[in-house]
Amino acid sequence: MPLAPYASDPARTRGRRHPEPAAPTRDDYQRDRDRIVHSTAFRRLVYKTQVFLNHEGDLFRTRLTHSLEVAQLARSIARALRLNEDLTEAIALAHDLGHTPFGHAGQDALDECLRRADPASTGFEHNLQSLRVVDRLEERYAQFDGLNLSWETREGILKHCSRRNAQAIEAGEPGGVARRFLDGTQPGLEAQLCNLADEIAYNAHDIDDGVRSGLINIEQLRGVPLVARHLQEAARAYPRLAGRRLLFETLRRLLSAQVYDVIDASRARLGEAAPADAQAVRGTLPLVVFSAAMRAESTQLKRFLFAHLYRHPHVMASTARAQVVVSELFAAYRDSAAELPGAHHGLPRHRAVADYIAGMTDRFALREHRRITGRIAFDEIDSGGLEGL
Repeated sequence: MPLAPYASDPARTRGRRHPEPAAPTRDDYQRDRDRIVHSTAFRRLVYKTQVFLNHEGDLFRTRLTHSLEVAQLARSIARALRLNEDLTEAIALAHDLGHTPFGHAGQDALDECLRRADPASTGFEHNLQSLRVVDRLEERYAQFDGLNLSWETREGILKHCSRRNAQAIEAGEPGGVARRFLDGTQPGLEAQLCNLADEIAYNAHDIDDGVRSGLINIEQLRGVPLVARHLQEAARAYPRLAGRRLLFETLRRLLSAQVYDVIDASRARLGEAAPADAQAVRGTLPLVVFSAAMRAESTQLKRFLFAHLYRHPHVMASTARAQVVVSELFAAYRDSAAELPGAHHGLPRHRAVADYIAGMTDRFALREHRRITGRIAFDEIDSGGLEGL
């Protein structure tokens, strides 16, 4: 199926920061995807937390499995909307490359450490760190730092950015990937799509992981309209279904409903806007969207997960200990030059420390913390975890 006129066309890419000859068998977006998959940062995602820490169970999502699920959902929607699937997949696979160990707990701790170390700092943004990874921190090529990805992939990776950081990027790359945060415009459709696919994926898999952990249950989910509707449909279709099979059938229907909603709502909005090309989609309103009804229900689901899962006492206790690990690692590396690997020298100390910690997996961070402090941060690391279903 040919691309829609408003899809990103690799033949019209804005190019790479360092010019390279074309590959004989792959276009630029296919090449980007392949570079991401082979990167060190991508492999590390397998041992980085999504919600539950890596040692708490083998079947809980990690940043890697989350990224794969986002890519699958995003490609399916891109195909239906006739957007560029390879660019969509590249953005989806790379969107969490800058995430710290221990998920948002690690990110929050690192943000606070940076702000304390340098009052002029804007702190830590994992989306900006993902861009740093692909632009500077990967060391795979003789000719340049980073992965030298195409402009369109880099723009999609930078999902959020503070105005101050956008201004700093703009100063070094005028009219570049951060410009939209200054002028209030939208990214390309493939980037817009990945933002929604990310939301669809984590809503569904956090329900699955939450029930698997025992921290939330199906009866609680009956009070969430978006989930309750699909629970009822699954129960009507299969009256004898129960337990995990009922949950999986519900989540399958939940995912499909959200995917088809995005396809239908986006087709309607694209039909109204009738953008002539990929540049014309950058107006002030997004064009890849949920319907108003689905947006409201998705928001209700997120509120439920925030209250009953992300703020559950068990998760909060793990979060607090993870933040101590990150904070104490930051202090140790900041105060002792010998602790910081030589490859990270040459930057301001606090920035080099942040880059080093952000690149760690959960288990490497815990090993480093134990080596430096002599303490075991998580007793359950050697005695199994939550996962028993």
